[in-house]
Amino acid sequence: MPKIFVITYSTFGHINKVAESIVKGLSKGGADVKRFQIAETLSEEILTKMHAAPKPDFPVIKASDLPEADGYMFGFPTRYGTAPAQVKTFLDSTGQLWVKQALSGKPAGVFFSTASQHGGQEATVMTTLPILAHHGMIYVPFGYSHPHLHDNSEVIGGSPWGAGTVANGDGSRQPSQKELEIAEAQGEQFAKIAAKLSAKI
Repeated sequence: MPKIFVITYSTFGHINKVAESIVKGLSKGGADVKRFQIAETLSEEILTKMHAAPKPDFPVIKASDLPEADGYMFGFPTRYGTAPAQVKTFLDSTGQLWVKQALSGKPAGVFFSTASQHGGQEATVMTTLPILAHHGMIYVPFGYSHPHLHDNSEVIGGSPWGAGTVANGDGSRQPSQKELEIAEAQGEQFAKIAAKLSAKI
């Protein structure tokens, strides 16, 4: 049973909602799942003015926690087609792990949230890949592994790169049922791949 860390940063709660389905799928796929959140860098004053959602009751991830897991699923919203500063700050703290290549060979998947259909869902993953590559981690894409990714009858977040949701510029749109089903399927698929990889290490 692979141990998978689901590590998220969420400003308005959309990513945390998608993460619930990711966790459901991981558990269904046989993984031992642990949830973490990435530390906030904005002040409470700024977060209040932004009408940000309350933070969930999950432990804040530290770089030193990472080697404990067999794989990772990272979830975060996009900021101009790349990860938020909070995520970059955390990843920048993993230098000692990079020196030791402590995460080499471990699988990682990504899920995401954007304001619009064309807000950078795929670019957000692409700009994260160099960090995974430098750590020697194995990026696990989702592929077209769910029929909803072929559904053009409505707005549906997600792509072959991973599950996703479209939140609207004001955050008013919540993850749809189809988006959550994609997320669950990604989690289940990731768990099965992580199990195969961990069995060979």
